[in-house]
Amino acid sequence: MTRRSWVDPGKILIAGGGIGGLAAALALAQKGIGSLVLEKASQLGEIGAGIQLGPNAFHCLDRLGVGEAARGMAVYIDTLRLMDAMTDGEITHIDLGPAFRTRFGNPYAVVHRGDLHGVLLKACRDHALIELRTSADVTGYDQDETGVAAKLANGETVRGAALIGADGLWSNVRRQVTGDGHPRVSGHTTYRSVIPTEQMPEDLRWNAATLWAGPKCHIVHYPLSGWKVFNLVVTYHNDASEPVAGKPVPVEEVRRGFTHICQRAQSIIAHGKDWHMWVLCDREPVDKWIDGRVALLGDAAHPMLQYMAQGACMAMEDAVCLADSLARTDTLEAGLASYRDRRVLRTTRLQLMSRAMGDHVYHPAGPHAALRNAIMTAKSQAEWLDALEWLYGGNGLE
Repeated sequence: MTRRSWVDPGKILIAGGGIGGLAAALALAQKGIGSLVLEKASQLGEIGAGIQLGPNAFHCLDRLGVGEAARGMAVYIDTLRLMDAMTDGEITHIDLGPAFRTRFGNPYAVVHRGDLHGVLLKACRDHALIELRTSADVTGYDQDETGVAAKLANGETVRGAALIGADGLWSNVRRQVTGDGHPRVSGHTTYRSVIPTEQMPEDLRWNAATLWAGPKCHIVHYPLSGWKVFNLVVTYHNDASEPVAGKPVPVEEVRRGFTHICQRAQSIIAHGKDWHMWVLCDREPVDKWIDGRVALLGDAAHPMLQYMAQGACMAMEDAVCLADSLARTDTLEAGLASYRDRRVLRTTRLQLMSRAMGDHVYHPAGPHAALRNAIMTAKSQAEWLDALEWLYGGNGLE
């Protein structure tokens, strides 16, 4: 069977029109494969604010044909900065200047999630091989040897050659492919706010992605949108047991988890407005991403905690690898299996490392924190670059 023979019965269906789903559509289009994106919301868009893009993300954006557009709306920070939230001192930093860019072939930047989604969305709308449909909630699927029928919440079915589940942490497609139940609740709660730059304390307006690490809590901040605003993300371990997403909360609730850290770090929270909370969830790594003509991608395949700042990057890597795998194999089933085999170890590593980062870098106390400081302070800039080679040195296709 040639690749053309399995494309002819219909486009590839993609459940989910977030960053991963749109990246998959673009990647497939680059290989001459048409797709239909099915998004459950009534409008295509992204919630949330800031997102960090390592060099591996830009490798993928270049492959998707939107690298220059993404670069045009990014903020290029100078350092990744780790602060001790108890002592108000710097533990270490990673210089993101010329040596970093030369080593990894691309910069490190921060962008507004909605801006990045907008770049991908425009490229999809401009491409003849991509069709976008809203108010189309994929609840499950049926399949046979000729294709897949995606079942929608309104009772309709949509047929295609294959189905890609890019429908996130609570993926309906994953539920049928993997059947592993609800996500794992981490017990960590994250609060997000965006503030005008002039409201950020002047002595903290650093051109850096800054992490204040403290016992059972941390604070992250960096500039966004051409330095018009600062993104604030603060997290503490409060043993939350139920998933929550996007719930508005008063600043008093946010402050509750940070009363034990230094005053300068606490002061950042006071400037936040319109705080919203998320209880962080992930899943155990699995290798069951494939069911016949159906495959998982992004958070539907390997949801991870935020501590490596790689969730969206991994979804884009998945997209590029998926299209590459399908383009180089004769059967759809072989292409999907190759995609899974090429991605599962890398994404598993990041899922587990993200958990470990929370335990050993972001949230330790006492001697545990002192050990973190000693180990991380001792690293030279060259050693940091060596340590990051596995992550930033490629685009996940190897």
